[in-house]
Order: sequence, then C-alpha cells, then structure tokens
Amino acid sequence: MPLKGSGPADVEVVDRFDRGVGWLAFPDEAMQRASHALVGDDGRVWVVEPVDVEGVDDLLAEYGEVAGTVVLMDRHERDAGPIARRHDVPVYVPAWMGGVADSIGTRVERFDGTLGGFSVERVIDNPLWQEATLFDGETLVVPEALGTVPYFRAAGERLGVHPLLRPLPPRSLRAYDPDRLLVGHGAGLTTDVGAGIREAIDGSRGRMLSLYASNLRALAGLQ
Repeated sequence: MPLKGSGPADVEVVDRFDRGVGWLAFPDEAMQRASHALVGDDGRVWVVEPVDVEGVDDLLAEYGEVAGTVVLMDRHERDAGPIARRHDVPVYVPAWMGGVADSIGTRVERFDGTLGGFSVERVIDNPLWQEATLFDGETLVVPEALGTVPYFRAAGERLGVHPLLRPLPPRSLRAYDPDRLLVGHGAGLTTDVGAGIREAIDGSRGRMLSLYASNLRALAGLQ
C-alpha cells in the first residue's frame, strides 16, 4: 500500500450531503487524502484542499459553479492550483498563513474572518504548523489536526488527533458541536460529532504511546 497514490484513478465519494461532498482520489493509499466541495451562502462551490483525479469536475458540476479552491494548512496545497486554473478562479489562503502561497503557482487571494458564509478560525499557528478550520454552524472542516485514518486512531477510537499533535492537542476544537466533521485524511464523522471531538482531544495524550506502537508495527510491515 503506497503512502500516496498517483496515476489514473476514479473518484470515490466518502462524504455526501445536501450542501457538499467529499472524495478520496486514491482510496487505496495509506494517507487517504480527502478532498471536499462545499456550497457557500451564494450557491457557489468552494473546493477545499483537493486532490485532482478523473471525474472531479463532473462531481463538482453536480453542486454548482466553482467560486475558488481553498487551502487551510500551510503544507496542503495539493492540487488547489491546477483545479483553480481549470475553473479560472483564485486559490484562497488565510491572510495570516505563510509559506504555502508561494508554492501554489497560480493566482492567490488572501482572506480573513469569513469565506462564502463559513467562519475561518486559527486552530494552530506556530513556526512549524499553521492550520485553520471552516465552520458554517453545521459542517466543520479540520484539515489535519483530526483524522479518521488508522494511523491517526488508537485502539477503540473512531476519531484521532494527528500523531505529532498528541502531546499537546489543539483544545480549542473542543468548543465545536457540528452536525458533521470533515477531515483531510479519511471519511468524515456524522454521528455524535461534538462528543467524538472531545473524546479525541481529551484522550489524546493518554492513548499516545499505544498509537505510536501501532504505527511502528504498521511501518515495519510495509518494509
């Protein structure tokens, strides 16, 4: 199983609801990079940290006109640039986020506060890691701090904190109580979401060593 997939592939939808959709471009990759398209308050579509693959444009067309692509983490440019160029729209990056805009390779618009009816808040902002959330009162997008893929989750967890953040998890996420959580790695969470977030944050350190041991065993098996 490769860490990242490449080459021809088909879109696999993992999160679909009235005002949005998520997909895995390469469902067999270990990282399970998830992309999302969300309908904003003006009916246009915001494409969040997308991985491009055959069929993406057809999927986006089901939801409306593309307003822009969005990068919420300082190393998650993914295919935001190519998709933005194809739809003749900018790539939107939080105003306070450094670094990533220089590597996108197309028109970038900085924004702060809100975007298309979604509030944008800093979850992490330090020299090693910058990450923002999107939230419209129902749907919360957390691109990296939380995930549902196996290497994020210790035994018994349905949602886990990123392994590198386990010692000091972003506790500000405990305040959210969304109807659904969309993450950058794996399928989203749609049941008891607020409780799931709090369980992940509160148990992060206590289950840290067991997760590290599990990930080491998994890496050994790939060699």
